[in-house]
Amino acid sequence: MTNDELIWRVAGGSGDGIDSTSQNFAKALMRSGLNVFTHRHYPSRIRGGHTYVEIRASDEEVKSRGDGYNFLLALGDSFARNPQEQAYYGNEEIKPLSENLDELREGGIIVYDSGLLDTDEVENFDERVEENDWHVYDLDLRGLAKEHGREVMRNTAGVGATAALLDLDLDPIEELMEDAMSGDVLEANLTILHDAYDGVKEDYEFTHDLRAPTGDHDEEPVFVSGSHGIAYGALDEGCRFIAGYPMTPWTDVYTIMTQNLGEFGGISEQVEDEIAAASLAIGASHAGAKAMSGSSGGGFALMSEPLGLAEMTETPIVLVESMRAGGSTGMPTKPEQGDLEHVLYTSQGDSNRVVFAPGDPAECYEQTRKAFELAYDYQIPAIVIYDQKLSGGHQTVPESVFDEEPNPDLGSIVTEEDLEDAAQEAGRFKRFMYDAESGANGVSPRSLPGQKGGNYLASGNEHNEVGHISEDPTNRVLQMERRMAKLDSIADELSENADHQAVYGPEDAEYGILSFGSTKGVAEEAVDRLNDEGHSVKAMNVSDIMPFAKDDVTAFLESVDEALVVEMNATAQFRRHIQGQLGRFGDKLYSLLKYDGNPFEPAEVVSGFEVRLGEEADVGDYNVRIESATGD
Repeated sequence: MTNDELIWRVAGGSGDGIDSTSQNFAKALMRSGLNVFTHRHYPSRIRGGHTYVEIRASDEEVKSRGDGYNFLLALGDSFARNPQEQAYYGNEEIKPLSENLDELREGGIIVYDSGLLDTDEVENFDERVEENDWHVYDLDLRGLAKEHGREVMRNTAGVGATAALLDLDLDPIEELMEDAMSGDVLEANLTILHDAYDGVKEDYEFTHDLRAPTGDHDEEPVFVSGSHGIAYGALDEGCRFIAGYPMTPWTDVYTIMTQNLGEFGGISEQVEDEIAAASLAIGASHAGAKAMSGSSGGGFALMSEPLGLAEMTETPIVLVESMRAGGSTGMPTKPEQGDLEHVLYTSQGDSNRVVFAPGDPAECYEQTRKAFELAYDYQIPAIVIYDQKLSGGHQTVPESVFDEEPNPDLGSIVTEEDLEDAAQEAGRFKRFMYDAESGANGVSPRSLPGQKGGNYLASGNEHNEVGHISEDPTNRVLQMERRMAKLDSIADELSENADHQAVYGPEDAEYGILSFGSTKGVAEEAVDRLNDEGHSVKAMNVSDIMPFAKDDVTAFLESVDEALVVEMNATAQFRRHIQGQLGRFGDKLYSLLKYDGNPFEPAEVVSGFEVRLGEEADVGDYNVRIESATGD
């Protein structure tokens, strides 16, 4: 084992406090000077079950989950409904131990709560321990917790045991506990923490050589998820209204916005369904507020009708689509990138929207701000699409990322003086004008309800310049072409004023890896490993999905002999989107697809790339698939 990184997995049952325990431990590692990245795995069943959180910590930048892990804290499932092996879901009590062994690295550490778990119930446990040189420490965490407090405090005992085994300083852990607790509860937890720490140090002979890495931050970090990035970006860009209905994993953005909007004088509304949520946000925007809504796959499907309304009425709105494994309800708590085509083309008629796919929390912040800016400047819906991995996974990000100035600007709004001039010249303000005054970018300035002389018609039917329903063929062509011209103008603006396509690796590399959204970090780590092995590889993570970053992707593909497109779905939706926009590069594209409900690990991308080169590599051990864009 090496001390380059710690990948700590804590496993238990839903309701055992696994998430909060891991969050606090990750923050303690961050405060000790390390960079951290978390991956959360939990069941989709309301009744709960086996869950774990994985924390990867290193003194180097951490961009993705690792290959397996090296420390397991197995607490057992104290809420197991049926501990019998013949039960439909098996012996759920033992699963936090039995189902986490396959990915534990050779030489890894196992700490299990012997107050709840019995290794005799795990098939071939002793043989596997010997075969993999695992170092096993059985601790009665449950008994220790009951001795000083409540059973749920066995998590604290587990953290104390972890700190002892890794030679970690308890100070950052104690500071976090003092921030979150007080009184008798704090004193009990501190006692348990120290008893577990001291007991392990005194009673156990360490047979392992794994220790926690040490490090220092170059600048002050924060510990955030992609959901935080989206919410903070919306707030800083002046969003003051959100409407939503809870749906995993979109709920995280909605919750963070709801918790903070009141401080900014904003409003959050939870409504009866997603149609109402999107419609309320459109109404708020029409009235002059910066507004947003969102959902996950099934809920976003219900937003198709109001999305089309926003496009036709040219009402600015920002929507969030948080992908999860489909179809239908699918696997609600597992990551997948299968909603790309749905987001691009859902609603009625030709799509007229902006779609960004940020790859990490910093990009979530920056591109959400850009989504609001474009939506309100061009009077168009803008959609931020991401997935469950980015939604719930936390990582260290420099605090300076969030230091940008707020922007309350509502975009292309006319003044009452403009309205008075328009009334004198034409008799009535033309909300949807398509003559030369509307400009080459297709934007016709709008008035807000309450402005004297304004025009507030917003019909979902095709309409003339004033806003009345019209089916005149000439008017239809002029209005369609004006609306569609916005995308060309937005593409030009993005090309000149934004840099959303992150390129990583040597500029003159022979081969490329293309990705979008949350696969950014794992692709970049794979690039580092491949180049260390003597290959010549670079990566591009594409965020500008619509309008598509044609120039950037063209330049990337022209510079490489071949590109592997890495994405989490079964139908190569991103690769097909590239082909649809840049068909001449089809013979250069190969897909690496994963859709088993787990995010990519770096080794899977490395192996997929090496298989394409015809080297002695094998993806047979992974749930991934390689295919050619041309069917060869």
